[in-house]
Amino acid sequence: MTREFSIRRAVAGDATGILRCLRSAFEPYRSSYTPAAYQDTVLTEETLEKRMNSMAVFVALDRPGDVVGTIACRVVSPGYGHLRGMAVRNDWQGKGVAQELLHAAEADLAERGCTRVTLNTTDPLKRAVHFYERNGYYGSGESKNFFGMPLFGYEKVLTK
Repeated sequence: MTREFSIRRAVAGDATGILRCLRSAFEPYRSSYTPAAYQDTVLTEETLEKRMNSMAVFVALDRPGDVVGTIACRVVSPGYGHLRGMAVRNDWQGKGVAQELLHAAEADLAERGCTRVTLNTTDPLKRAVHFYERNGYYGSGESKNFFGMPLFGYEKVLTK
């Protein structure tokens, strides 16, 4: 069976597709987010540009080349990486896109010397929490305020 999508590092020309993907993935949760938390999650052209300058951003592309998924990662301190902005367009969920994006980001961080990876998520994203737990992430017990809503920390030890 041939995979219906490919994964690569994002380029500036992917920005519109990344923004569409983020909005598609998070729109069903909009009412569960504060307005500021939602805006920080789906980004703007300016905040996406900042993310692309400070993090490695990956995209999943369908055969015509449209962005169907995205994730960002960066090294935050020696041995520690952080994931942010995982999203898969609604019509592509359940097709393995999230799994491949996660593998790409974790591999990138491992290549840069990371042995641990962290991420944060919100309570409304229960499906995402289950996905991360199936992939070896566990609650770190860390919680912080994310524009007026709780943001929960997860962590994973990368194995070689």
